[in-house]
Amino acid sequence: MFDMMGMLGKVKDLQAKMKEAQESLSTIVDTGEAGAGMVKVTINGKKQLLKIEIDEDLIKPSDREILQDLIVAATNKAMENIEGKIKEHLQNATSGLLPNIPGMDLGSMFS
Repeated sequence: MFDMMGMLGKVKDLQAKMKEAQESLSTIVDTGEAGAGMVKVTINGKKQLLKIEIDEDLIKPSDREILQDLIVAATNKAMENIEGKIKEHLQNATSGLLPNIPGMDLGSMFS
C-alpha cells in the first residue's frame, strides 16, 4: 500500500535539504582561465563573480579589446566549470531522500 504520509515527510525533508544546499552554494568556487592563464575569473556556486585577475602585461590601452575578449572567455569557462560542482553538491545534499527516478534530475531543477 502506498504510504502517503511517509512520502509527504520525505518531500518536506527534501525541501529542507534543498534549501540548505542552495544556501551553501556560495562556498563552492571555481576559476576559469583564458589566454594561457593571463586572465583568471573566479565565481561561486551562486554564479556570482568573485574575482578577476589580469596579467599586468595585458594592461595596455592598445590591448583593450583583447583583454575584454579574454575576460569574457575566462568568465564563460568558470561558469561552465561550476555547473558540474553545483549539480554534484545538490545531489549529495538530497541523496537518499527520494528514490532514484530515471529522468528526474534534481540538480537541474533547483540550479
